[in-house]
Amino acid sequence: MQIPLVDLHAQYRAIKHEVQAAFEEVLEHMQLFLGPQLQAFEDEFATYCGCRYAVGVASGTDALALALRACNIGPGDEVITVSNTFIATVEAIALVGATPVFVDIDPLTYTMDWRRLDAVLTSRTRAMIPVHLYGHPVDMQPVLDFARLHGLRVIEDASQAHGATYRGRRVGGFGDIGCFSLYYSKNLGAYGEAGVCVTNDQAHAENLRMVRDHGSRIRYQHEVLGVNARLDELQAAVLRVKLRHLDHWNAARQEHARLYTEHLQELVTAVPIVQPWGTHVYCYYVIQVQVTLSRHLDSVPQMGRSPCCSSCSSGGHHKWLNAPVEREPLWICNSFLISGSLDARYCASSVCLQE
Repeated sequence: MQIPLVDLHAQYRAIKHEVQAAFEEVLEHMQLFLGPQLQAFEDEFATYCGCRYAVGVASGTDALALALRACNIGPGDEVITVSNTFIATVEAIALVGATPVFVDIDPLTYTMDWRRLDAVLTSRTRAMIPVHLYGHPVDMQPVLDFARLHGLRVIEDASQAHGATYRGRRVGGFGDIGCFSLYYSKNLGAYGEAGVCVTNDQAHAENLRMVRDHGSRIRYQHEVLGVNARLDELQAAVLRVKLRHLDHWNAARQEHARLYTEHLQELVTAVPIVQPWGTHVYCYYVIQVQVTLSRHLDSVPQMGRSPCCSSCSSGGHHKWLNAPVEREPLWICNSFLISGSLDARYCASSVCLQE
């Protein structure tokens, strides 16, 4: 029996009439980008995250790259992050010409281990990208304290943590800029590609809006070298519909996770934990298994290893996590500063189950 890792058909059936009405409104007016739906979504998502501003962009990768640019990160700068993440986190750093520096992960949450930050700090360090992975937040206060002490920018990668909280506040608003992918398989996903940045800094918000639209504040007047990274009106419309359901959907994920944990905790090496200072929204429910079991799962039809990508297109009901980012073929021939040991061992034994 095939069980899809993400069943978007079921979700669509539940909101079909709302989505069709939203699309109809956009198509009746035919303002297809930088229009009222985007403005409304930005206002609503900023409020949801407890931030002053939100800026919709074309993808999560654009969100990260534009956030780095807004913080003036570029060639010669180093950015501390983790290799236990999707490649887009590191890709964005490389796209602005900076150098990613990898710090190890916390063995319980699989997120950035703030205790190891001193070991990778150099005179060229300018920023950090903590990744709220699988739906669980990073322990942000020590990260923010470290950043403040050393004058570093903090850009949150919250692409798998829509609605997750840290000490009672939703993630995304703790650093200088918070970045979210709105890829279709995420807790809050468009019908295609989309992304959004949140910030409390007006200058950052203005910069993001300008750069996403070819470096223009006024049409056909271009102040800086920008990109085409606009979030279109149809995607904004469906995201507004879905945002109204996000907390309910996250609660359902948490209940599914509770049942998984109840039945699996005595059978596998490790199940997800939730730290008392955070909430988990289970973009992915990730377990660790013994190597002997992993080999068995590899041999089961339609349950072989599939790449850890946000498309969640595995034919079976689970997927394997990929190797740490620095082991991707793209990076092998490049020189990066690496400080990590848990990442590779963890990825080799980790499985993501259907939510």
